[in-house]
Amino acid sequence: MPPPDRIAPSRQHLRDLFAEALAGMLQRPARSILTALGTVLGVGTFVAILGLTATATGQIGDRFNALTATEVTVEDTGGQDAAVQPLMFTPDADQRVRALNGVEHAGVHWNIRLPSGTTVRAAPVGRDAGGQQITVLAASPGLLDAAGPHWATGRGYDTFHDQRAEAVAVIGEGMATRLGITTLDTTPAIFIGDTPFTVIGILADTDRKPDLLLSVLIPRTTAEKIYGPPDPADRAHMLVTTEIGAARQVAGETPYALRPDAPDAFKPIPPPDPRTLRDNVTDDLGALFLLLAGICLIIGAVGIANTTLVAVMERTAEIGLRRALGARGRHIAGQFLTESATLGALGGLVGTSLGTVTVVATAAAKQWTPVIDPTTVAAAPLIGLATGLLAGLYPAWRAARIEPVEALRR
Repeated sequence: MPPPDRIAPSRQHLRDLFAEALAGMLQRPARSILTALGTVLGVGTFVAILGLTATATGQIGDRFNALTATEVTVEDTGGQDAAVQPLMFTPDADQRVRALNGVEHAGVHWNIRLPSGTTVRAAPVGRDAGGQQITVLAASPGLLDAAGPHWATGRGYDTFHDQRAEAVAVIGEGMATRLGITTLDTTPAIFIGDTPFTVIGILADTDRKPDLLLSVLIPRTTAEKIYGPPDPADRAHMLVTTEIGAARQVAGETPYALRPDAPDAFKPIPPPDPRTLRDNVTDDLGALFLLLAGICLIIGAVGIANTTLVAVMERTAEIGLRRALGARGRHIAGQFLTESATLGALGGLVGTSLGTVTVVATAAAKQWTPVIDPTTVAAAPLIGLATGLLAGLYPAWRAARIEPVEALRR
């Protein structure tokens, strides 16, 4: 007697797998959309954060190059040594440094040590400038140019005032308000102790050295005439602004330009390497925001896993019927994996589009140049797909373990 024919094991074609997964998602379209929304938000946040980080980092780099990378500070180190003390900044220090290639502006400044109890007032007698300790700064005209001033009214003193040791002053807008000075039309004066100084300029802001806004600036020669040379304990400084790329070279040449016979009397402080600092800022910001984007993706994955698991529980009878008709456990698992992966991929595509639009719109509103790494745009949908697959592993495993008899009893 010939052996009976063996029943071929059931198989599931790829087309049938996707058809069943699509039918399962379309059974409850609202729930499928809400499930995919978690991945949309996660992937969209991922793309938007990385794009905005790259865009903002470019702006940080541009501003850093324009300001910090073009600034050199020179410190006098010979003030404590009586033999070297005459080597402090000479009257023509500004001109010496400005003669160097790449230098735009240069100016000397130091804090004036006033007698104890000295106040700054807008009248010979009366209340001082808010009762606060006011810094009086001796500064050459070049310092105002190097600081990048923005004038509320008036102007800064120049070489004419400096050469004639004129009793003029420049103050910040906040101090002018406290002193009651609102206009320069009446040629207002302030009194440092009992010495009057005509206010010729009021600063609204500066690109560099914002502490100037809280100080009273008087010409260097005027300070030396009234208060004497700088105290040996107070080191004078020079602020030098340069063209982009010239700061380090200027820092090395400045001591020799100031005093070629004793360059060691000055300590130049060049800016840090802009590329290194910018890369460090980029790495720190990138790591932080990448962590935030990862958290968003985890939230989206948990949403998909939770919804898929609920779908498995709701469709237990359907799963039992399919198992009774010959479907294997791997077929059931494949269906639910395909559903979750499809939801993840669709969420990834929509999220990538929304994230890209967010970056471009934000950059346009800020008048920035949008920066989006093509790798991020290409990888984001795949991340959504991987998120959906991982989220569906446990629900698919639960679905594959459902026994037909037990399922049909419910």
